Amino acid sequence: MKPITVDAEHTYQVVFAKANSSSLASALEKATRVAIIVPRDLRNLGENLESELRKVPSLDFVHIIEVSEGESQKTIETVAHCWDVLGRENFRRNDVILGLGGGATTDLAGFVAATWLRGVRWAAIPTSLAGMVDAAVGGKTGINSAIGKNLIGSFYSPQVVVIDVEYLKTLPEPELRAGMAEIIKCGFIGDQEILEIIESRDDFLSPTSASMHELIERAIAVKAKVVSADLRESFLRENLNYGHTLAHAIERNENYSWRHGDAVAVGLAYIANLAHLSGIASLELRDRHLRILMRAQLPTTYPANAWGNLLKGMQSDKKSRATGLRFVAVNDSYEVVRLEGLSDEVLRAAYEMISS
Repeated sequence: MKPITVDAEHTYQVVFAKANSSSLASALEKATRVAIIVPRDLRNLGENLESELRKVPSLDFVHIIEVSEGESQKTIETVAHCWDVLGRENFRRNDVILGLGGGATTDLAGFVAATWLRGVRWAAIPTSLAGMVDAAVGGKTGINSAIGKNLIGSFYSPQVVVIDVEYLKTLPEPELRAGMAEIIKCGFIGDQEILEIIESRDDFLSPTSASMHELIERAIAVKAKVVSADLRESFLRENLNYGHTLAHAIERNENYSWRHGDAVAVGLAYIANLAHLSGIASLELRDRHLRILMRAQLPTTYPANAWGNLLKGMQSDKKSRATGLRFVAVNDSYEVVRLEGLSDEVLRAAYEMISS
């Protein structure tokens, strides 16, 4: 698997390698201190990396900052704790922060790096499938608030993203399936070969298969291309939000207890129905969404009585506009378009089609 280049505020690479001093060299250059932000359930991985980095002669200090698991770590309180550790250990602008964990951890680590001393270098080492193909690539960093997901953040790219596919072997099967939602999203917005692999191969959910590795590489390539053309989401990068408007509302409604990928899967089912009802997509395209999501064993429905809460959640999403809700959709030519100004009746009708 060849490195993939991302052109952002600086150029960096997504490399497929074991996380060590060699693959992290571009981030470690001139550093004397390293902080590894890692969730407590992955502390053993953090300790393995810590032991590896302590062998680097130029590093005087390697420290693990343990945080909670999942979305619960993405709070201002956790950020403040990280700042306190960095201050206590005298981290300077030449030092480096490593985010080792799922997408929530790389989101957090990037935000801490962006805000400490107005910006220090950092590297992303995603351990989940969703983190590898989505969160760790692109330079979006952030935390959640009581109002919504990822409303506090910055665009701050890493020095390198290290993809170690061996980490996938340790993932519980539900986590692996959930990560497929972001890959499927990339298939619909940028690379139909992704969809064809899922439709035609039986090993695509195996973490050791060539099919899985090809899907990861293709999905990252889609995201890298979009991000390189539009780092700060002026328009094109919004394409990556396909399925996410409803997904973020579901996550908030579930108090972030749902896996992000599961919520995205339901969001993809919803937008496929919404595009059909809006007249831009055929029933065949809608059905293809559902077939692929179900083949990946992802959810496609959500409780009918949740609509009121979800509508409020979507209205507070960062992708909404003063003119109302704004959705990313795909038409029958697999062109990404925007849907705006839709009536409440159409929005609800599309939801009723995925209600359980």
